[in-house]
Amino acid sequence: MPSEKLLAPILSFLKCETPNAWIDEAKKPENLAIILRDHLACELKAGQTAMHLMRKYAVDKKSGQILADWFKPYEGYLYRQEGDLQSLANQDALSKSVFPKSNSEYGQDLIDKMVLLIKEELHHFYQVLEIMEGRNIAFENTSAGRYAKGMMTHVTTHEPDTLIDKLICGAYIEARSCERFAKLAPHLDDDLNKFYTSLLRSEARHYQDYLALAEQIAGKDISDRIAHFGKVEADLISTPDTDFKFHSGSPIKQ
Repeated sequence: MPSEKLLAPILSFLKCETPNAWIDEAKKPENLAIILRDHLACELKAGQTAMHLMRKYAVDKKSGQILADWFKPYEGYLYRQEGDLQSLANQDALSKSVFPKSNSEYGQDLIDKMVLLIKEELHHFYQVLEIMEGRNIAFENTSAGRYAKGMMTHVTTHEPDTLIDKLICGAYIEARSCERFAKLAPHLDDDLNKFYTSLLRSEARHYQDYLALAEQIAGKDISDRIAHFGKVEADLISTPDTDFKFHSGSPIKQ
C-alpha cells in the first residue's frame, strides 16, 4: 500500500502508536459527530498556529494584517456561527502577497511552507464542514482538550529556542494527526475512509516541513529537544484521558 511507505517515517518519529482503546471509542457511530466537530476545530487551530508563527517571526506588519484577514470568515463561522458553507467556498486562497520582515534570516522559507500549510488546513476545514452538513451534523462549540496545551507548556521562554520548540511541537501534532487519520479510516464508511486517507499526504508533509524549519533555524543538533517533546507527546497520547477528542489520550469511562 502506498500509505504504508508514507506512514513509515511518521511511525518512526512518533514514540508510541494510538492506543486501541481510542480507536475502539472513535469508531463507534455515536461518536462520529464528536470526531467531526473536533476535527473541524483542529483544522482551524492548525492554520491559526501557522498564521501566528508567521505574524510573530516572519512577515512585515502589513502582511500580518493580510494573514489575519484571511482567517476572519473561518473564525466567524467557528466562534460566532457567522456565514455558511457557501460563503466559505472560495475563501482558502490567499488574495494578496505577504512579505518577510527585512531583518528575518528565515522569513521566506517559513512563509513558503506555512502559507501552503494554511491553504491546505483551511481547505480541509471546508471539506469537514461539507461532510457535516451532508450528514446533518450540526456544529457545536467544543472545548479544547489537554493535548496541544500539554505540549506547549514545555516550550522554553527564550528565543530562538521558543520558536524552535514551537516548530517541533507542530511537527508532532501534524505527525499524530496523520497517524490517527490512517488508524481511523479503515473503521469508517467508504466516503469517510476515502476522505481521511486523502489527508495523509498533506499531513505527512506538514510534519516534515515543521521539522525541517526547526532544524534550519536552530543550525545545530536539536535531537535532544525532539526526543523530549516526543516523550511529552507520547505521554499525552497513551495515558488515561476523561475528555474524548481527536487528539485525546486513552479513553476512560466516567
